[in-house]
Amino acid sequence: MTVRVVLADDQPLVRSGLRVLITDTPDLEVVGEAANGEEAVRLAAELAPDVVVMDIRMPGMDGIEATRRIMAGPGPTRVLVLTTFDEDEHVHGALRAGASGFAVKDMALDDILAAVRVVAAGDALIAPGVTRRLIADFLAGSRAASGRAPRSLEGVTDREREVLTLVGRGRSNGEIADDLFISAATAKSHVARLLSKLGARDRVQLVIVAYEAGLVAPPG
Repeated sequence: MTVRVVLADDQPLVRSGLRVLITDTPDLEVVGEAANGEEAVRLAAELAPDVVVMDIRMPGMDGIEATRRIMAGPGPTRVLVLTTFDEDEHVHGALRAGASGFAVKDMALDDILAAVRVVAAGDALIAPGVTRRLIADFLAGSRAASGRAPRSLEGVTDREREVLTLVGRGRSNGEIADDLFISAATAKSHVARLLSKLGARDRVQLVIVAYEAGLVAPPG
């Protein structure tokens, strides 16, 4: 099945490079391009792509507001945000808005393609060394502001807590399987049950829950 992609970036050179990259990939297809958030929201509504690859800093409506509006709509579209190391506060906003993945613009091209596939498949991409740190900072700020106690995990089994801890550390299903000496299918089933029990939309939200529950310590 071909993954239908909309590219949203105010830099034509970036869009052109991504378009060429995706055009040369048999299982991915660019169905639209947007130079700002308004266009991204419109194209998401008109074309119902599988994934919008969304820049954050764009004129007019930025990528955060565009992500929020797309995720509030009825369509199946998911958002993969492109970010850089110096945009912590912007990624926090994208996280709140419902983005399913965060890719760094200087990632290897194959990694960007893999990120699109991961998000399109209903999973979430957490860029090691970037997003986990940002999520930790985001949660630390939220707790400081609200004074909330660590999140309860009522109904979650001991094994599921182990799985959730590993998800919070950025492990893939295959890595979780290796760490716990279980099959990849079993690891995937545990993650699916956690999504259901915790009312999480995707893996990004499971990472947030892992931090909120104190299962993963913020990086020092």
